[in-house]
Amino acid sequence: MAGSRTRVRGLRRWIAAAAAIGAGCALAQDKPPAHSSALDAPLFYQLLIGEIELRSGRAGNAYEVMLDAARRSGDEGLYQRAVDIALHARAGDQALAASRAWRSAKPKSIEALRYQTQILLALNRIDEMAEPLSAWIARAPLIERPGLIAGLPRLLQRAADRKQAQALIVKVLAPYREAAETRSASHVALGRAALAVGDTEQALALARRTQADDPGASGAALLAIELLPGVAAAERIVTDYLARPDVEPAVRLAYVRVLLQSQRHAEASTQLEWLTRERPQMAEPWLTLGALHVELKQAQAAEAALLRYIELAGAEPVVAAGDRTDDEGQARVGAPGAGRDLSPAWLLLSQAAEQRGDMSAAEGWLAKVDNPQRALEVQARRAGMLARQGRIDEARALIHAAPEHSDADARAKLLAEAQLLRDARQWRESTAVLRQANQRFADDADLIYELAMAEDKLDHHDEMERLLRRVIELKPDHPQAPNALGYSLADRNQRLPEARELIRKALELAPGDPFITDSLGWVEFRLGNREEAARLLREAFRARPDTEIAAHLGEVLWTMGQHDEARGIWQRARSRDADNEVLRETLVRLQVAL
Repeated sequence: MAGSRTRVRGLRRWIAAAAAIGAGCALAQDKPPAHSSALDAPLFYQLLIGEIELRSGRAGNAYEVMLDAARRSGDEGLYQRAVDIALHARAGDQALAASRAWRSAKPKSIEALRYQTQILLALNRIDEMAEPLSAWIARAPLIERPGLIAGLPRLLQRAADRKQAQALIVKVLAPYREAAETRSASHVALGRAALAVGDTEQALALARRTQADDPGASGAALLAIELLPGVAAAERIVTDYLARPDVEPAVRLAYVRVLLQSQRHAEASTQLEWLTRERPQMAEPWLTLGALHVELKQAQAAEAALLRYIELAGAEPVVAAGDRTDDEGQARVGAPGAGRDLSPAWLLLSQAAEQRGDMSAAEGWLAKVDNPQRALEVQARRAGMLARQGRIDEARALIHAAPEHSDADARAKLLAEAQLLRDARQWRESTAVLRQANQRFADDADLIYELAMAEDKLDHHDEMERLLRRVIELKPDHPQAPNALGYSLADRNQRLPEARELIRKALELAPGDPFITDSLGWVEFRLGNREEAARLLREAFRARPDTEIAAHLGEVLWTMGQHDEARGIWQRARSRDADNEVLRETLVRLQVAL
């Protein structure tokens, strides 16, 4: 195989990932068994020689022997073995040749088609995929075909040229777009292919058409969720689906994740309450609800939800992380309770206990976490508890001592240390750590954003603006950078028209985000538009009853003469977060005693 070998990094990973295409596509995954009736003495010795060659490190010889045996016997298992040997050797051309020989010998073999298609993809020979991929779909059993079709975008998601991949999907799905059995799956696949190349308008149109054709199918809603939060019009598709009886819980959970990412906590809470009421034996909603309560500093409610999750987790089938739903919204499950990692629940319970001031209980929950991948997170939690006791040097030393196996670990440690110092209001030290991080990880937009926020705390406003504009340049879809710059200008009562445009741009990138809506309300207040400011701030506060939003809303209402309502909002906010500096500054400046 020397000389003609084409080495393909990660080729087997491509095949393994693609083999899971479409939950409804239950193609044979096990190796086809060799038929003992064909195993005569010459074939036996040939196979033995092939395996000996392979074990001796002569993969090229083993491949040739095994492929010759496959051709002589016509056994599909031997063709697959020849392909596997080539894949292990990262010999793409040989793997492809074996799959073609397999298909030539067994023209009706779906496995041969699957291997040929996936090897071409791994070799990035997209232009050669149309024929075998079309044949694969055509020969798939009718009951499996929609799942195979719906999974095409996932199969092709790592193609180097996304437009070429989209064109391939459009071509191979042409015969299936109007057939009753495959119409919905085809439109969802085409929508995802359009989304992959940034054509959100086409993706939205296909989601709408899919829902119009079959309102009860989850595919349209799942496609619409992928369009959120950037395409606000897609939300109607989701809410219309969720208003139907007997909707898939996985769709509601996917929607909850989008709501949480958009900081729309009140709406997320409503959806989670529905899930925990209607599907009380389903574990994952309880974990998500617990995390939400922790975020809102509702410690007792968080503990109740998280303990319920732990109770259920051992009995419910495991849903693998990153593979929670298929393309029709059905949950994919594994063995009941086997291998479930409870670390996220332990960590959240530790936070809840800390919020109650019970440091002993917080440490007890942390001690339960034995997942090595969570080691840094555990150390950061312990460091945070030390810092809140005033033991800053010990806390920083604990973070420094955490294992560092990669650049990602180093970056996470620097961020954890900066956060610890920020929480302790040691702004200069936090800024110094973030400057160090930015020197090591240049052009990391998220790190630059964090440094900009630190510079703002030191009143280095020109430097903050320079950094935020660099974030906008590096990552134009980063909503927090224009929001932070616009809010900073508004808070300092400077360049207010520009501030409003920056915040509006941020809101286009993250529709419905309550913190950005709060910023827009604040700039409207600075511009003298108090009624519009109050409307926006009420909207933000309903979505996320955050203390800083409460401070702003209370101030607007106070200036409008609505003192009783303002006091009530401030009192509730102080009961949740008495140390919030924005709230305290607002009350001092307005000379309000609660």
